[in-house]
Amino acid sequence: MVIEFYIKNMVCERCIRVIHEELQAAGIHLKMIELGHFSIISDDRERDTALVTEVVERGGFALLHEPGQLLAEKVKQSLIHLTDTLPLRIGKKLSVYLSEQFGMEYSRISKTFSAREQLTVEKYFIRLKIEKVKELIQDNTCNFTEIAQLLDYSSINHLSRQFRSETGMSLSVYREMKYNTRRPLDKII
Repeated sequence: MVIEFYIKNMVCERCIRVIHEELQAAGIHLKMIELGHFSIISDDRERDTALVTEVVERGGFALLHEPGQLLAEKVKQSLIHLTDTLPLRIGKKLSVYLSEQFGMEYSRISKTFSAREQLTVEKYFIRLKIEKVKELIQDNTCNFTEIAQLLDYSSINHLSRQFRSETGMSLSVYREMKYNTRRPLDKII
């Protein structure tokens, strides 16, 4: 039988690799794995579920069981994936994009996300974009105007205001800093 699992805090390809390797090492027969979700082939549901839970928690992740948690995590995974693909081009309002993505009213998505994460979807997306800005600044491959364009800001001024609002410093000050203030994506909330 196939058993599906949904995972909290799985935010990158490395997370997929870690979970994949750990499940294989534990003797679990993985059917498929993607960000926030995997399925196994099992002949003993109870034993394999306990083993999966142990592997997942040992890796610093958590299994999701409640539908509201699951929706909030899927929204985060969708937005993380969106910011990983540059240039960022949604082509529509974030609310419309998510509504189409999940096949439900945005008000339901927004209320569920805010109740679970104590943060609006929009604020979460801004924080994701700011972390991507920090990454691009540290990579030192783009100037500020190019970064604004890559992340679909209307102007460099819009990016600058949002960056200062979120970090308390200007883009230039951040670029000159000698230490890293980036946050892991699973710690943005």
